[in-house]
Amino acid sequence: MHSQSKSDVYAQAGVDITAGYKAVELMKKHIATTMTKGVCSDVGGFGGLFELDLTGITRPVLVSGTDGVGTKLKIAFLMDKHDTVGIDCVAMCVNDIICAGAKPIFFLDYIACGKNYPDKIADIVKGVCDGCVQSGAALIGGETAEMPGFYPIDEYDLAGYCTGVVDKSKIIDNKTMEEGDVIIALPSSGVHSNGFSLVRKVLDVENVDLKAPNDDLGGKSIGETLLTPTKIYVKPVLALMEKVKVKGISHITGGGFYENIPRSIPDGLGAEIIKSEVKILPIFKLIAKQGNICERDMFNTFNMGVGMSIVVRAKDVDLALETLKANGEDAYVIGKIIKSDDKITII
Repeated sequence: MHSQSKSDVYAQAGVDITAGYKAVELMKKHIATTMTKGVCSDVGGFGGLFELDLTGITRPVLVSGTDGVGTKLKIAFLMDKHDTVGIDCVAMCVNDIICAGAKPIFFLDYIACGKNYPDKIADIVKGVCDGCVQSGAALIGGETAEMPGFYPIDEYDLAGYCTGVVDKSKIIDNKTMEEGDVIIALPSSGVHSNGFSLVRKVLDVENVDLKAPNDDLGGKSIGETLLTPTKIYVKPVLALMEKVKVKGISHITGGGFYENIPRSIPDGLGAEIIKSEVKILPIFKLIAKQGNICERDMFNTFNMGVGMSIVVRAKDVDLALETLKANGEDAYVIGKIIKSDDKITII
């Protein structure tokens, strides 16, 4: 079929459609690792088909999220390493919908590039597939757009979209949140995928050796540290929901603590965060030092080592921590819910 599809005139304009076919062939083995029993279509169709398994779900509600990787991609370009940013793309979407208690079921990606290098595209999709496996979602479709003259030939953009499902009675909202509830932190793996416009400026990434060992980072390089993929919290949170009543979840992304934690807190209540309890990662201390950035701005831009915050009843704290740790999360308490007109106070 594809052997007949070749356009010399399109190639002269900078678009090689045969490269697209090769990229699809290279990525198929990665996509196969994400397949779940609900997938009803093969790669290459015009739409991704998925059959919902509603076993145990009385009133299904679909929850969707979309996001991109942002300027973290510039680090991937500089490092010429493209097999992990796909994890970031998935994480930014699935970590959002798990805040509502939704289990991700499928994912689609979109890659726009200046030139389609099939091996590079396959590397990017490998990362997407790794993220899908970590979150239990199937990669059922996507698009690679070759756009010469719009993107530089060695650069690309990456975005994604996911859909999940939750029983209406189990949607996580903040309606039962009350004074005295406890805020638990799930550690981040690093900067995740936010604040990189500031990171790139402060660390002068275009003009330093990103691969050189850095003493402030325990011997790891700046490039390796910055490219560390965003942690995916889906499976630990789903396990937690089976054990305790989860009253609210915040995915700590752009805007840091000050913007994201209040999003899960109702009017009349606020989060009191104990700053000394936050386990700040070395990369954030380096960014603050080199950029001479004040503490409030750091907490208002970055996750500071906390990728997600979860609110539970005080009586459920021990079981919550035990469950999260059994699922690979070194969770810990960072604060509590108080009566306040301020949605967040960091003391």
